[in-house]
Amino acid sequence: MKKLLVVTMVLLTFLMVFSMDFPVKTIKLSNGEELGYRIKEGGDKKLLLIHGNMTSSKHWDILMEKFDKDYTIYAVDMRGFGASTYKTPVNSLKDFEEDINEFMDKMDLTNVNVAGWSTGGGVAMVLAADHPSKVKKLILIESVGTRGYPMFKIDQAGKPIPGEFLTTKEEIAVQVSPLQNAYDNKDKETLKAIWESSIYTHNKPDPEKYDEYLDDMLTQRNLTDVDYALVHFNISEEHNGIDQGNGKAKSIDCPVLVLWGENDLVVPEQMALDIKKDIGENAELVYLKNSGHSPLIDNLDQLLDNMYSFLRK
Repeated sequence: MKKLLVVTMVLLTFLMVFSMDFPVKTIKLSNGEELGYRIKEGGDKKLLLIHGNMTSSKHWDILMEKFDKDYTIYAVDMRGFGASTYKTPVNSLKDFEEDINEFMDKMDLTNVNVAGWSTGGGVAMVLAADHPSKVKKLILIESVGTRGYPMFKIDQAGKPIPGEFLTTKEEIAVQVSPLQNAYDNKDKETLKAIWESSIYTHNKPDPEKYDEYLDDMLTQRNLTDVDYALVHFNISEEHNGIDQGNGKAKSIDCPVLVLWGENDLVVPEQMALDIKKDIGENAELVYLKNSGHSPLIDNLDQLLDNMYSFLRK
């Protein structure tokens, strides 16, 4: 009986450590918005996580659970995602960055490591360019490129027409309407099909976790606006076919790690190459083997190894 009790206590301790819950908190900004966020308490080192499109801070949970206990980790919901409000529509990634910059002020976060995934990588780059004292090191995970993420008009066969860009919210809304309808109808099966055709192409989350992620996706209220912001994002010194770049990438002077999965079907390799070129010598590009747009699911250990190696330099 005593032995059974000991085994039970060990098992409960294991579950507590490896099934950590990070409850959502909220904080009010001066613009009237409230941002949701999660914290994993740890040591003096700090890491801020910025999620991508169709996700929220929830999607960082398995990384937060496993990350080095020497780090206190903050994962924030951008405006219009997760537990955050969406009172004023965004028009640029800088709108997201301004929210996060104030969040950092309120949480007393200065000179911290920042990681951005996909769209969150673009937001993180703007943060590093505009507020260099806030970002110690920058990790970009399958990030949108420094020259934005173009959306093309499609022909009658549904194929993109090279050189013919969507530039207005009205045009973008029409093209993303099938996805918007899935949101409106809480159609998780359609969302699942989209993710499995483009993101979860190698590995998939555990069924229970997968369902939690799908529920979380349905919290997004800014789909067209985010796509519009990505289309017009350009911090390079080049013209991207839509807008002339503002050159802010050259202002990012902290060490930058660019992680690109060799099987990413969402962000092409050229975007990773552009980031390295446009930021300069302080940017390092590392290819993730057997990984697509979500290395958190495809190979979390590989992702963590690369993050640790970079942060320890």
